[in-house]
Amino acid sequence: MTDSTLPTCRFQSFSEPSDPKLVAGRVAALRKALAAQGLDGFVVPRADEHQGEYVPAHMARLAWLTGFTGSAGNAVVLADKAALIVDGRYTIQSAEQTDTKVVTPVRMEETPLERWVEQNLPTGGKLGYDPWLHTVDGLARLEKAAAAAGGSLVAVKANPIDALWSDRPAPPTAPVKAHPAAFAGEDSVSKLARIQKALTEAKVDALVVSDPHALAWVFNIRGGDVEHTPLPLGYSIVPREGRPTVFLAPEKITNEAGDAIGAVGEIAPPAELDKQIAKLGAAKAKVRLDATTAASALATLIREAGGTPDAGTDPIALMKARKNEAELDGARSAHLRDGAVMVRYLSWLAREAPKGGLTEIDAVAALEAERLKTGLLKDVSFTTIAGAGPNAALPHYRVSDASNRKLEPGIFLVDSGGQYEDGTTDITRTMVIGTPTAEMRDRYTRVLKGHVAISRLVFVKGTSGAQLDAFARLPLWQGGFDFDHGTGHGVGSYLSVHEGPQRLSKLGTTPLEPGMILSNEPGYYKQGEYGIRIENLIVVEERNIPGAERTIYGFETITWCPYERALIEKDMLDAGEIAWIDAYHAKVWEKLSPQVEGEAKAWLEQACRAL
Repeated sequence: MTDSTLPTCRFQSFSEPSDPKLVAGRVAALRKALAAQGLDGFVVPRADEHQGEYVPAHMARLAWLTGFTGSAGNAVVLADKAALIVDGRYTIQSAEQTDTKVVTPVRMEETPLERWVEQNLPTGGKLGYDPWLHTVDGLARLEKAAAAAGGSLVAVKANPIDALWSDRPAPPTAPVKAHPAAFAGEDSVSKLARIQKALTEAKVDALVVSDPHALAWVFNIRGGDVEHTPLPLGYSIVPREGRPTVFLAPEKITNEAGDAIGAVGEIAPPAELDKQIAKLGAAKAKVRLDATTAASALATLIREAGGTPDAGTDPIALMKARKNEAELDGARSAHLRDGAVMVRYLSWLAREAPKGGLTEIDAVAALEAERLKTGLLKDVSFTTIAGAGPNAALPHYRVSDASNRKLEPGIFLVDSGGQYEDGTTDITRTMVIGTPTAEMRDRYTRVLKGHVAISRLVFVKGTSGAQLDAFARLPLWQGGFDFDHGTGHGVGSYLSVHEGPQRLSKLGTTPLEPGMILSNEPGYYKQGEYGIRIENLIVVEERNIPGAERTIYGFETITWCPYERALIEKDMLDAGEIAWIDAYHAKVWEKLSPQVEGEAKAWLEQACRAL
C-alpha cells in the first residue's frame, strides 16, 4: 500500500452529521408541541429503550434536536431556556455542534442533569419525559429533582420529537443470525439453567432481559441493529421455571437463528411484550429488572398489572463477563490475527508518515483496509480514534472532514479494534514521527511503566478493579500527572468492546474473576499539544503460587504488538520492567513473525529488539 493508493472506509464516515443552523427551528417546534400538551419542558436523553452505547439512527433524538452526536448526554428544553448536559469529554464538541444561542452546553461534572432541573424548572412546572428512555433509578433521581424545584414529572405516551422528525429513519432490519457453537462455547440450555437457578436463589418469578448484549449471549444469536456491535435489539422474558419468550421482529430472524431460539423458547413480535408483562403482573409475579438498562416503563407496566417490579442486578451480566475456554481461545486467535494487522499497518505508517502528505483520515482508512484483508472482519469494534498532535490529547477524539489534520513530526495515537466472530479486539499504540522531545519520552515511559505494572500484578481473590487502578497511575502521580479516564473496561466476546460489570477504574467495584477480559490503557494528555495512551487486552487468570494461603489471580496479556521504542526512556525503567518488556517483545516476535513478511517483518524485527 502506498499513499497514492489509500482506500476509503467501509465502516465509518467522516462527514459532520450535525448542522447547528437547524437547531433553533427544531427547539422552537418542540416548545410549541410541549405547550399544546400543557408541558413546561421536556428531557431528551441520548438513549434508546435499551440504554445501549450505540443507538439506532431512528432513536438518535438528541442528535436530531441539538446537533450533538457524542455517546452520552442529556438535553432539557424549557419554555425560556435549554441546556445540553455532557461530560468533560464533549465540552468542545458540544459547543461546536449545537447552536449555543439557543442551547447552552453544560458540563455534567459541574452541573448534573438532576441539579440543572432542580435549579431551573419553574415552581409548578410540568417536566415531560419518555418513560422508555429512563431507567427506574434514573427516573427516581429526576423525580426528586423536579420535586425539589416545586414541579413534577409527566410521562408522555408518545415522544413529541417523533411527530416533528419528518425524515426520521426507519427502524433497523438487520438479520438475526445464530452464533456458532464453536465460538459460543456453551449452549442456551445450559445458560438458561444457570439463569433460572439464579432467579430461584433471588426469589423472583421472572427476569425481563432488556439488555440486547444479554439477549444475544443467552440465546447465542447476533444481529446488526446498531453500529460496531453485532446486536439484535429486542427483549426476552425468562421465567423461573419453563420456557422463555424472545421478542424480536419475526422478519429479521434467519432460519438458523429461529431454530436456535425455538429449541429452547418461544418467539413473539415486539408488540407482544406489553401483554406478556401484563400477564406476569396479573399473576402477582415479582419480576427482576436490570437496574442499568430496564426502562421505567417496564416497571410501571408490571406494577399497574398487579405485580412487583424488582430493579436489581441482571444475573446474566456476570455470567457473560466470565468467558469460557472457547470464548477465550477465540479471543486469543482474534488478537493474533489483529496483531499481524497492526504490524503491517505500523510498518507502513513508519515508512509513509515521514514523507508528509498523510492525514488522520488516510491513517484510519489504511488500518481498516488492513483488517478487511483478513477476510474475517465483520466491523470495526468502535469508531477509530486517530489523533495527530493536539488531537491526540482528546481521549475520545473522532476525526471528521472538518477536524482532519496532517500527520506531521510529533505524536500520533491510534486506538482501534475489530469485530471478528471469534473475538472482539481493542488496541492503542502511540507512535512518534520524527524525533521526540525529552518531555514526550518522559511521559510515554511513565505511561508504559503504569501499563507494565498492571500487566505484572498478582492479587487476591475478591479484589476489585478500583483497588488496582492506582498501580497504573503511580508513575504519573510521582511526576505530578494523571489521566481522567478509567485504566480499563471490560470487553465482550463478539459483542460490545465496552462491557461491564468488570472494569479497572476508581468506580470498578465488581470483584475480578477468572475469564474476565479487560483493557489495560493508562494515558497522559497535554491539552493543545499531544496525547499518549498504551492499550493491551488482558484476561484474569488464576496463579499457582507455591505455599500460597489464598487464591491468587493475575493477568494474561492477549494483545501482541510492539511498543514505540523511540519513546522509551530506558533509564526510567527498573530491571523488572525491562525484563517484562523484553519478554513481551520476544513473544510478539515469536507469535507474529510467521504471519508477516517483507518490509513488515523487517520492521517487526527491529521493533522487538531487546532493550
